[in-house]
Amino acid sequence: MRQLIFAFCIGLFPFAANAVEPDEMLTDPVLEQRAREISKDLRCVVCQNQDIDSSNAGVARDLRLLVRERLVTGDSDAEVIEYIRARYGDYVLLKPPLEPATYALWFAPIAFVLIGVFVGGGVLMSRRKQEAFEDLGAEDENTVSEILRQNEAGDAS
Repeated sequence: MRQLIFAFCIGLFPFAANAVEPDEMLTDPVLEQRAREISKDLRCVVCQNQDIDSSNAGVARDLRLLVRERLVTGDSDAEVIEYIRARYGDYVLLKPPLEPATYALWFAPIAFVLIGVFVGGGVLMSRRKQEAFEDLGAEDENTVSEILRQNEAGDAS
């Protein structure tokens, strides 16, 4: 059992690792911590919903270096984020602001879910209507009665 738990814990290590390389780190621990916090709020523009702090992509490395460069020059956290936002747009923010230009980012997922529910519901309702049985006509009732009589006669003998 211990080996299983150990293997599970070892398997989780890659998910906890950051992509920040030692040569990117700042010597000032306060600035480095600020850079890490900012990097966790910025999206890698070539990855799928991954922050630049944990992305190995070249663009993410460039963004991490840019964040650190701006911090060293004396920019505040908000100024660094605004500088990157001005260059890459709202998409680079993991939490984009709610404004008319970003309504698609915020409401498109909800719209797609609602469309899926309505389309799925419509398909299910149409199938339910197709499966509804019609009443038997007089000829069909006579045929069923004849078959049942033959089965009863066969069972009786």
